[in-house]
Amino acid sequence: MNQPLLGRTVVITRAASQASEFVNALEGYGAQVISCPTIEIKEPESYQQLDEALDHLYGYDWLVFTSANSVESFLKRLAHQNKQVSDLDEIRVCAIGVATAEKLHDAQVHVDLVPSDSRSEGVFSSLSEFLGGTEKLSGVNVLLPRAATGRDLLPKALEEAGARVDIVTAYRTVIPDYVDRGRLSAMLAGSADCIAFTSSSTVKNLAQLFDTHDLSNILKKIAVACIGGVTAATASEYGLTVSIQPATSTVSDLARAIADYYGQ
Repeated sequence: MNQPLLGRTVVITRAASQASEFVNALEGYGAQVISCPTIEIKEPESYQQLDEALDHLYGYDWLVFTSANSVESFLKRLAHQNKQVSDLDEIRVCAIGVATAEKLHDAQVHVDLVPSDSRSEGVFSSLSEFLGGTEKLSGVNVLLPRAATGRDLLPKALEEAGARVDIVTAYRTVIPDYVDRGRLSAMLAGSADCIAFTSSSTVKNLAQLFDTHDLSNILKKIAVACIGGVTAATASEYGLTVSIQPATSTVSDLARAIADYYGQ
């Protein structure tokens, strides 16, 4: 295999429990990978909201998944409540991003819509188009299982169009207890060539670790890679210039985009 990343060091911020595929892909291109998770996926503090939603699935027209994590957490709880994937058959399912759709397909859940633009505006217009116009969103019941902290643009836009949206916490993303800020700082100032962000939370938590809203100085000599538009927009908010972003939001595509960047 061509190894354009030979001699390059890539820092990845993905949760440790989900990093192996990304690490393997980068190492396949010859990179030295330093895993420094800035997020850890945890259960919600309470399952009450999610359980109530699962008990009333028949009341929803649409189920919108914003990430592979939301799929995993939702389906785990669905099984815990002795419900079947077939209970979702009557509900339309929207998956934001290729990785989210793949996760649903793997679990035998049908997917009705995968918006080509994963930003809130793009998702809203895809849903409107699918239904035949924004006015058709009026009275539609939407269930949105996601992280405890998420962007509110999509639910706001849906509600303004007359839909009823239930946002339920399916999981939390927290800063891992074991992050060594000193080691991270030394690494970013030293040998790192590139840093890869796989969600908005990975960016925000890095900024929180350094108690800053401007990461440009900390990452000034490092190429920034982001998995998709939403993550790239968050990186920009924190003062970063994104040099690498694949057309589709999967870790294998992100690894390939990093390899292409250095292979030019």
